Amino acid sequence: MKDFRQLKVWGKAHELTLGIYRATATFPREEVYGISSQMRRCSSSVAANIAEGCGRTGNGEFHRFLNIAAGSAVELEYFLLLAKDLHFIPGTAYGKLSEDVLEVQRMLASLLRKVASARQGESKQLTTSN
Repeated sequence: MKDFRQLKVWGKAHELTLGIYRATATFPREEVYGISSQMRRCSSSVAANIAEGCGRTGNGEFHRFLNIAAGSAVELEYFLLLAKDLHFIPGTAYGKLSEDVLEVQRMLASLLRKVASARQGESKQLTTSN
């Protein structure tokens, strides 16, 4: 079991979620259950899945939840673009949040590679010790 608070990617994802909540607070009222809700849900899903993966045993489970987090980050990337195109979010706010999403995606990809490599090392050890 790992402490998710120690992971830089979790901290960045958490900050991103806070930024998304601030940005969506100004969306039109009719979007409360639409794009605003979707953006909040998928942004919080990134950090939540990283945390949940840390609470699971073994790198296989951790890897699976990191993959889910990565999928939610791509979903958020789309909703940010949609919000910008619908003029719900100004270009400057979009630029900053979009950069943040891409940074989280890069960090997740790097962590996924490290976890996958560690999993392969574990698997090789098991097959050579039998």
